[in-house]
Amino acid sequence: MADYKGIKGFKVQVLDSDPPNPIVGQVFYNSTTQILKGITAGTGAWASGGNLNTARMVGAGLGIQTASLFVAGETGSILGIVEQYNGSSWTEVGDINTARKANAASGTTAAGLTFGGASGPPAAEQAQTEVWNGSGWTEVNDLNTGRAGLGGAGTATAALAMGGIISTGVTAINESYNGTSWTELNDLNTARDSAASGGTSTSAIFVGGLTTAPLAITETWNGTSWSEVADLNTARSQTGGTAEDATNSIIFGGRTPPGADVAITESWDGTSWTEVADLATARDQFQGSGASNSSALAFGGSTPPFSVSTEEWTLPDTATVTFDVS
Repeated sequence: MADYKGIKGFKVQVLDSDPPNPIVGQVFYNSTTQILKGITAGTGAWASGGNLNTARMVGAGLGIQTASLFVAGETGSILGIVEQYNGSSWTEVGDINTARKANAASGTTAAGLTFGGASGPPAAEQAQTEVWNGSGWTEVNDLNTGRAGLGGAGTATAALAMGGIISTGVTAINESYNGTSWTELNDLNTARDSAASGGTSTSAIFVGGLTTAPLAITETWNGTSWSEVADLNTARSQTGGTAEDATNSIIFGGRTPPGADVAITESWDGTSWTEVADLATARDQFQGSGASNSSALAFGGSTPPFSVSTEEWTLPDTATVTFDVS
């Protein structure tokens, strides 16, 4: 029977400590602990983060895991509250000028954008756009089409606003912001609202959502047009999600037919969706932020009732395993 050297062409390394820069597939013997170990791909997990100050749902999230904003939302009433996360706790910062729910956002905690939403009841779709400079909000040029439940992607000066719901129903409208004004571009293939979104203004993703029922549809944006790609494993709407670009994203939680909240998390590699570790708490109508499928934040939402819970997703590049006699 072939041994390790016969398969790999070299002997198992003998090291006095675990390697500082491990490589997937590496096998070594730690002479200090006298344990045979190997390096595998990392496995992601959710962990508890600091609670929000104000429980609420249906707002907008932007930023990365260690620096995020939760913008507006609702409890029993519609709010203009904004909270900022620093990687461990939330602090209330400057309110937006127009209180709203079901809005979208893009950018960072130093330079952000929020747009659209509803100011009801009764629901009144909003076109207002506000820019964040790290300390306060300023209203700038409106969307061409006011809507709620829309998706957002990009930065404060190069953003996308896609989908959503208007007075006549769900819409496929897609608009681009250049730092000054909004321009309508090619529509989504499937009109819907309450989907997960993220990425950049030239490489974005729009996932799941709602027409008359939750959907599994995934569409990606290449800067010119939307293309339908592989479906989610579990159809749902009102999820959290984040994306670095159209090839690297994660979505989590949401509501599935016939109206059940789930904790399911799926990771996208540009080709297909893979189910990974669940959220600790099933929820819908919450917010997500993060840079990629390896680092994300889930906060607020409805469990029910309104939630203050924050969860942090981390996917390390590698993990160390210990071999035993089996």
